[in-house]
Amino acid sequence: MATKQERYQFRKERTQRKLQNAGLERPRLSVYRSLKYLYASVIDDMEGKVLVSATSSSKELEGKYKASGKSIEAATALGELIAKKALEKGVKEVRFDRGARIYHGRVKALAESARKAGLKF
Repeated sequence: MATKQERYQFRKERTQRKLQNAGLERPRLSVYRSLKYLYASVIDDMEGKVLVSATSSSKELEGKYKASGKSIEAATALGELIAKKALEKGVKEVRFDRGARIYHGRVKALAESARKAGLKF
């Protein structure tokens, strides 16, 4: 049986392959979840540029949620912020890149709030 670290590595490689096979015509919404904060970036892989980025520790989100940046409320606010910034830049459709993280909790809250704010996955 594979260890937890091996399963994580398999999942990471599988998601990278899926994103490459999906094509590069749309920008990618990349989400990184650390123990303390949540980071989101919209990346154009054709040009190799970061179009928009935001984090749960940014000044725009101060006071929107309770004490820490690792809550579901912070992820929801971050999803709305990243969608608003992306729409201002003219990005309406993205590919969702959650890395090797499982789609639940903070990652799911960020994705759902970005969809509600107008970003299409």
